[in-house]
Amino acid sequence: MGAARSAAEREAAEESSLFGHPEATPDTTAAYGPDPDQVVDFYAPRGPGAAPGTPLVVVVHGGAWRAAYDRRHISPFAAFLAGRGFAVASVEYRRGDGGQGAGRWPDTFDDIAAAFDALPELAGEAVPEADPGRTVLTGHSAGGHLALWAAARHVLPVGSPWRLPEAPPVRGVVALAPIADFATAAELNVCDGAFAQLLGGQDEERLAHADLATLLPTGIATTLVQGSDDTEVPPAVAEAYADAATAAGETPGFTLVDGVGHFPLIDPTSAACALAAEEIAQLAW
Repeated sequence: MGAARSAAEREAAEESSLFGHPEATPDTTAAYGPDPDQVVDFYAPRGPGAAPGTPLVVVVHGGAWRAAYDRRHISPFAAFLAGRGFAVASVEYRRGDGGQGAGRWPDTFDDIAAAFDALPELAGEAVPEADPGRTVLTGHSAGGHLALWAAARHVLPVGSPWRLPEAPPVRGVVALAPIADFATAAELNVCDGAFAQLLGGQDEERLAHADLATLLPTGIATTLVQGSDDTEVPPAVAEAYADAATAAGETPGFTLVDGVGHFPLIDPTSAACALAAEEIAQLAW
């Protein structure tokens, strides 16, 4: 009975972290394409540290790449970062087909590439106080995968439509409980096989364009933040990516937050969220 109550309490805490805060309205929203999901929300820096030359934090939301989960659920986290003096850009993108499917191929990747390519101009207009030379990417869960992917476009296979000729000009990536290793995600059936749905099946050619464990080394500073009690995306997924990065000659940061699950990492009232913000600040400054 005690164990059951403990599990119920953990579930309640996760629910509260995800849905316990009102949506935070952005200061402005800009489009990077014609689709309603091709937009970026901007939050101007406020609070201590807000000044010209402030870092720009680009946030990519999670939700297993499924249509039911949009950027609104991560808006309290975006506003929290703005309150810490960062300029914030929260990226929306096309996700599943409206049912239980995860992502769209190639639309999801088209959108992340287009959004990041458009960000310098959009941010220059929306948050002119931001210093584009101090850009840090962050993402949660499936968004952690997409943030890491955006930073790895220069090592995509030759001929990829999303490949960049050189590394993107970012200070680094802070990935929060990312779905960062597809082989481990498949073994653990993370999010009910969402990554396979994202690719439209176990397509080896598509996998080469999307599996982060094969897109190494990137040469970009990377920090992973993971809750030890995460049952949505267990620590083994981020650990497998960290191992792959290390084997490729990189030294990723890895912070395992004891006793924390999946959603407290983006809950502004959580100590784990404050820790994530500190990791972002370490790269930004």
